[in-house]
This record gives sequence, structure tokens and C-alpha cells, in this order.
Amino acid sequence: MVTSSRVRIAVLNILIFIVAGMKVGYAQVPVTTWHYDNEHSGANLNETILTPQNVNNTSFGKLFTQPVDDAVIGQALYLPHVTIPKLGVHNVVYVATMNDSVYAFDADSAAGKNNKPLWQTSFLSKGVTPVPISLQKCGGTTQWSQVGIVSTPVIDPASGTLFVVAKTYEQHTSYVHRLHALDVATGREKAGSPIVITASYLFAGVNNVFADMMQVNRPALLLANGYLYIAFGSNGCRGGQEQGWVLSYSASTLALQGAWDDEPSSSGSAVWQRGGGLSADSAGNVYGATADGPFTAGTNFGESVFKLSQVGSTLQLDDWFTPYNEADLNSHDQDMSEPVLVLPDQSGPNPHLAAAVGKEGTIYLLNRDNIGHFCSTCTQGDTQIVQELPAFAPETGALIYWNNMIYTSANSSPIMALPLANGALGNIPVAQSKKSSSGHSPVISSNGTSSGVLWQLNGQTLTAYDATSLATLYASGQDQGGRDLLPPLPHFANILVANGKVYIGTNNSLVVFGLL
Repeated sequence: MVTSSRVRIAVLNILIFIVAGMKVGYAQVPVTTWHYDNEHSGANLNETILTPQNVNNTSFGKLFTQPVDDAVIGQALYLPHVTIPKLGVHNVVYVATMNDSVYAFDADSAAGKNNKPLWQTSFLSKGVTPVPISLQKCGGTTQWSQVGIVSTPVIDPASGTLFVVAKTYEQHTSYVHRLHALDVATGREKAGSPIVITASYLFAGVNNVFADMMQVNRPALLLANGYLYIAFGSNGCRGGQEQGWVLSYSASTLALQGAWDDEPSSSGSAVWQRGGGLSADSAGNVYGATADGPFTAGTNFGESVFKLSQVGSTLQLDDWFTPYNEADLNSHDQDMSEPVLVLPDQSGPNPHLAAAVGKEGTIYLLNRDNIGHFCSTCTQGDTQIVQELPAFAPETGALIYWNNMIYTSANSSPIMALPLANGALGNIPVAQSKKSSSGHSPVISSNGTSSGVLWQLNGQTLTAYDATSLATLYASGQDQGGRDLLPPLPHFANILVANGKVYIGTNNSLVVFGLL
């Protein structure tokens, strides 16, 4: 009898070991910020389900759609194994809309009880609405009908908090921005939430006050070292009042911890970055880029890359770079329009690099320890920075990094993979796709350094490419019967790939693709 018991225990231990190993092998990884990490690599290295072998028009396609109350502009976020009160444990995908709503959906199914949100939180009430585009202006650029929640939220998984910024129009008179801290399991406001966003910036004896009417929080929120960073600019055109702002808040208390204005006593230079977030390196330094606007060296930062640091409750400018031809860029509306890509440490003389690019398409490789400021004597290029590829990728989406390659996605051009080695960027692609319409920012999913798939929205089409060869694997709408057709997409839509599924926010829904 003793021997039999020992045998049963041994067998049970073996089974536990096998099951535990299965759980490790198929571990689901949360996606809590825009483009997967604070460096904004755009690469999910933990995708073990979707591969170049199974992403095709036969085995991959649209699985289900969840309706929402307006356009989803920001990227969806993902948390596995969330206990929802009275509804059990779910893998959850979170989206926010221009109607000032936040939704939590089951990430894997819309069947049965999952055909409706796990929870929905609205920030509207009597006399409180999103801002009508007739008042916000610039609707011809973005085609938005109203402005509510524009940016991608950010999640602190340790505290189970989703942070989101909402803009409202209240009592037909006032414009208000609020920072909300929501419980990821219930959608309820946490203690001390929300807070009304206000700020001022004293420069040269002038107190510049944050003006809610023109400001729009387009860049994704950034959470780094216990601080929330929120950037602002215009809706899509210059209206005479907007300035580029970066505000810092304590993630634990929601207390303001610093403000920086990139155009004090002037206007323009929005921080919008195609909706991509401010970036951060491992030391907590924060990086961003500005739109067209006035430039005065060291004071006004139109067409610039900036580096900020947090010193106590002060947000200070540490370094900056402005292209030599900023005046020409400004006169032709050629913003520094993309988020800054913070690169892994490199061998060679410049180990700490970042890459930036604007509408003109020039790629700037910058030394994060000495970004470069402004070369007033340069006439053909910026000789003070690490490297420059002039007009290489016009109107590209965000740069992304995978396997020692930087990927560009210039509009009406091939997607290209440029080699990065010893701190230098090659100008001859190691791979490129067929010509694509692009316009949005791509992402890559992979299992570490293998099985990479690059995902891009080409107009109204979701396209998947082998990330190594950039050969096309899949394009929605090529199936029989229109199974995979996408509904209309918003201006600069975003893609999330997580745990074997692809999530896309549209003008009225969240659409989910995966293996059929």
C-alpha cells in the first residue's frame, strides 16, 4: 500500500511538472504601452502562435468584431488572466474612444456572454460631451467628428491601473482635460482620480499657461520610473494658441511633477508624433519630437528632437537636436512627425543611440549622450550627429527595430529593412517589400529572433509580411466572400498583436484577427 501511494505521488509530481512546463511554454505576456516597450521598438518578441507559416489567407482571418461608440484612435492594450468581478478570469483587451469611453473586452471571444464588454466606463454626463470638431477645428486634416480620448492609454500592471487622458466640453463654455486612473478589473476610478490637468511654464519672466481649447493629447501616454508623461499639441493644424507641452505626474498620487513648454511665448511645434508615445531609455530620460513651428536655438524648438529628465518635481530639458534646414522644413510643413526610437546599446564609439525621422523622410541617427543641438554653419547635412540618411523614407510610419534592423514604411514605397551594425545604419536594404500604400505605423511579432511577421495597414487592408524577407504572407480582402474586409479606419490607426491575435481599432469597432 505504501509503495502504491509513493507511485501515485511520483506520477502526480510528473504530471504537475509537465503542466507547469506547458504553462511556461505558452505564457501570455501583457502589452501595457504603445509599441510594446518604452523604447518603442514596435516589436513583440513573445508571439509563439502566429508565424510566417500559418499567417495566410487559408488559415488566418477575421474572427470577430466588438462594436464601440466612436472611433478608436489609440492602440489597444492587453492583460492576461484578469479576474473580473462576477465574470471570472479573462484575457482582456482595452480600448478607448473619441466618445470618451473606455472598454474592456474578452480578448479571445465574442461568443455567449462575451458578446458585450466586460465593463465600459464613460466620462460623459449631463452637460459634458466630447469636443465637437466644429469647435476643435482642423477636422479637414484628421476627419474626426469630435475629440474625446485620442491617445493610447498606459497600464501599470503592478497596481492594476489603466491611465487615460480624456478631453471634454462642459456646460457649453469650457474645455477640460482630465487624467483618469481606472481599476483594470472594474473600470472604476481609483482613489484621487480623476484630476483636472492644469499647468504653467515660467520662461524669461513670462508665465505661459496651458490652454485647453487648442491642446490635444495625441501621443500615447508613457509610464517610466513611477512617473506618467503626457504630451500635447494641436489637432492637426496650427491655430495660433497651441504649444507643444510635456507634463509629468506621479503615478501613485497623480500630483503634477513638472511641465515643459517647447514654444514659450509663441505657438506651433505640437508634440503629436503620429499618435506614437514619448520614449524613455533605461535611465528614465524622456525623448520626443516636435512639429513645424518657430525655432530659436535653446528657446523655441520647432522641428526638433528633445531629451528631458526628471529631477524631483521638475521636468527639465537636458539636450536637443534641430536639423540644419529647419527653416525650409517649417515653410513646407515637414514636421518631425514620428516618435523617437531608442535603440539597444551598440558596439563602436557611440553605444547609446536613438533614431528620429520626419515627414521629409530624413533618418537621423543620434547619440543620446550628445544629441547635437543645431549646426548654424551646415549647408548640406548635419555633420554634428552620428549619421544622416537624407530624404530616405518620406511620410514613413514610426520606425521599428527588430533583429539588428530598422524598418521604414514610407508612403507609396516599399517597406524596407535597414541593417544596424556597430552603431551605423546601412542605406542599402537587406530586404524590401513590394510597393505599399502605408500611412500607418507597422509592428512586428516574433518568437524572439525567429518567426517574425511584420504587420501593416495599407489603406483599408491589413497586410502581413515575413519580417526577414518582407515577402507578402497575407492581405485582408483577398479571401472569398469578403470575410476579412475591414470597416473604415481612423486617421493613423494602430495595430496590436498579442497571444495569437491581431487587434485593430476602427471608426466604430474593435476588429480581431487570428487563426481560423
